[in-house]
Amino acid sequence: MGAGKSTIGRLLAERLGLPFKDSDHEIEARSGADIPWIFDVEGEAGFRRRETAVLADLTCEQGIVLATGGGAILKEENRTLLKQGGTVVYLAASVEQQYARTRRDRQRPLLREADPHARLAQLFAEREPLYLSIADCVVTTDRRTPRLVVQEILRHLGRDDPTTAS
Repeated sequence: MGAGKSTIGRLLAERLGLPFKDSDHEIEARSGADIPWIFDVEGEAGFRRRETAVLADLTCEQGIVLATGGGAILKEENRTLLKQGGTVVYLAASVEQQYARTRRDRQRPLLREADPHARLAQLFAEREPLYLSIADCVVTTDRRTPRLVVQEILRHLGRDDPTTAS
């Protein structure tokens, strides 16, 4: 949450000449409702079921850049889908960066708490080992522009081109 998945994903897709897909946007499009509403009506468990169904479809598509929600990693089935579906890039962001980027966002159901910073720290502690367990590449996003992060990902993919560096 707050690592820059959507922004970086879009830029990466553009550089690679591939379509960009965001699993959260796909969930909203398929359900006709936004994620906070899904959480309110179906709870997190209902949202996670929808997320797995969307990931099952999206990870079968070839030649896309896919950004997932931060909690997609929680289900083993999702981790398997992601690992088998392509190269997994973990955009690592400190709790401080996550908080700075999300503190004013009222559309994040998991942060509707008295102490969202503490909640982010808890989520980070739970999720980071899972991210690391399937990541083919780990890229830190703290204090780096999205374009620099994309350059690092491209280098990892063996697709860097110094003549097009931004």
